[in-house]
Amino acid sequence: MVFLCWTRPSKEQQKACINRSGSFNYDPRFIGYSAKPQTPPPPSQEESSSKEENLTRDGFFINRSRVLLGSGPQTFLSAKSALINWRHFGLNWAFVDPETPVEKGRKFCACVNEMVVPWVVLPLQIAYVNSSDSSFGFGSGTLHGHLLAGEERFSVEQDENNQVWYEIYSFSKPAHFLSFMGYPYVRLRQKFFAQQSTSAVLTHIKSQRSIA
Repeated sequence: MVFLCWTRPSKEQQKACINRSGSFNYDPRFIGYSAKPQTPPPPSQEESSSKEENLTRDGFFINRSRVLLGSGPQTFLSAKSALINWRHFGLNWAFVDPETPVEKGRKFCACVNEMVVPWVVLPLQIAYVNSSDSSFGFGSGTLHGHLLAGEERFSVEQDENNQVWYEIYSFSKPAHFLSFMGYPYVRLRQKFFAQQSTSAVLTHIKSQRSIA
């Protein structure tokens, strides 16, 4: 079951995809595995390695991108605003309905325009939302009908030096024969998305500065 559209997916088509998608399509023991620890002390290197070893042992590939956005509280708040309003997904070839609430349990669709098929509609569910005075992030897990199985986290964090970082962390593996056949291409697209998503967040931050 793959959800395809020949034109830009409407809200009704996205809702139909969600209604047919069901539950997470990956092992329940990995739900929330992409979450970044929120309370000190941070996990030891051995614990982090063990966690990622569990994922790779189960066939998942790990993808990570971490980029410095700037510094200061205003940069952090603007970056957080970008995530809440899905500006990080506001690309000309990929989008999420910007009215989708960022809340645990919320199902939504990531709509992606590819070369072979005009639009692929990918169902997901927000597995968790973590928020503090200096960090904000949420992770989404794939549902049945998604070409991949796994989870992806988008997060922003203001560190002890007031620097603000944007991080995308994901683990995934093919969940359909199309993604099995084209997984090297999929991994390249993940890296390309990370670059474009970062640019979209930076654009949003700049626009907020001009308003202020």
